[in-house]
Amino acid sequence: TMTVGPMVTNPVTRDWTVTASLFATLNDMFGNRTICGIGRGDSAVRVANGRPTTIATLRQAIGVIRALANGGTVEHQGLRLRLPWGDASRLPVWVAAYGPKALALAGQVGDGFILQLADPTIVQWSVTAVRRAAEEAGRDPDDVKICVAAPAYIGADLDHQRDQCRWFGGMVGNHVADIVARYGDAGAAVPPVLTDYIEGRQGYDYNEHGRADNTHTDFVPDEVIDRFCLLGPVDTHVERLRELRDLGVDQFAIYLQHDGTA
Repeated sequence: TMTVGPMVTNPVTRDWTVTASLFATLNDMFGNRTICGIGRGDSAVRVANGRPTTIATLRQAIGVIRALANGGTVEHQGLRLRLPWGDASRLPVWVAAYGPKALALAGQVGDGFILQLADPTIVQWSVTAVRRAAEEAGRDPDDVKICVAAPAYIGADLDHQRDQCRWFGGMVGNHVADIVARYGDAGAAVPPVLTDYIEGRQGYDYNEHGRADNTHTDFVPDEVIDRFCLLGPVDTHVERLRELRDLGVDQFAIYLQHDGTA
């Protein structure tokens, strides 16, 4: 009965029809138990010196993947395509986003929205943007599921926990750097609480992506780690999770890329 899926794939490194075929095949074999999380692309794209795709291309990719993996027929690259084994397949598509345009896309077409950080202020801003876009598109905003994903580390040694989770601030910083490059430092489009901390960012080595000993994350201050992640004793975790729930978060996904996985 477990529901599975990537968090997240992208439209750049794998053909859209292959992605749709993957989900339709899994659903055919095991029942409708998959979700497609998808975004513009990060590590899989950049490690090969590529660039995240545009919002327009992401929108097109979602349309093709969703239609094919839900038993439909699409026009794609001059062909009319259908997956004959996918008639009973039903695939929700959840959109990962940070910036205003991607958040709007999540609200307009996503069955769900994925945000990789657990800061309540940013979660509130993001969820509000997604729901506003859904409503403007004529959808019921409550139909868009909300997923927050971040490292969670339970314990008393806060300094050690921060060092183990500093990589996450660096990873998020890659997306934030894109947003700043597009929108500048103006807080009208993006809240400064999200963008200010990357001022000291010098670069990023994707060979160390997602590793606790990443050497390119010294620019991430402790305060950002405390906001983006769930650290400290159990009661602190429960308090934050309840706060996120009250902001509309339906699901919290835990990253265990540290030494506290027992």
